[in-house]
Amino acid sequence: MAKLAILEFPDERLRTKAQAVQSVDDEVRQLVDDMLETMYDARGIGLAATQVDVHRRVVVMDVSDDQSQPLVMINPQYTPLGDTQEPLSEGCLSIPEYYAEVPRYLNVELNALDRNGEPYTLEADGLLAHCIQHEYDHLEGVLFVDYLSPLKRDRIRKKMEKRHKQMQDA
Repeated sequence: MAKLAILEFPDERLRTKAQAVQSVDDEVRQLVDDMLETMYDARGIGLAATQVDVHRRVVVMDVSDDQSQPLVMINPQYTPLGDTQEPLSEGCLSIPEYYAEVPRYLNVELNALDRNGEPYTLEADGLLAHCIQHEYDHLEGVLFVDYLSPLKRDRIRKKMEKRHKQMQDA
């Protein structure tokens, strides 16, 4: 397994819409394993392939307290179960150190393929439902800052650009 570099906002590659996986093969399974290692190493709870500059519809997540329940979603689709939305503080490995309240559906039904290409359906609520929607957005080229006001989004962009410059100069 290998740790992958995580793209950071405002990198335009994060805006690329991911393409469907045509077949789940050893290459895709290796990507899944590398993404899980990368996510755990970065202390995240979700990671979309877009965030590691692979523009395929692959997501990994683990919202368990002890990182013991990895979930693989290949070609995920979700459907809201009801109209109720609730804001939850969101962060993102591509926008480190920044959090914002983002309203998301409380309950969703997920349809996806697992790491072996087998289809499954899952009903999710709470943090898992929130995370599914957040990572799905990544596959569509959408970031949580897109839900913020232009002023807040621009402020975060400027701080991230300053951070990147400081890291390059160090």
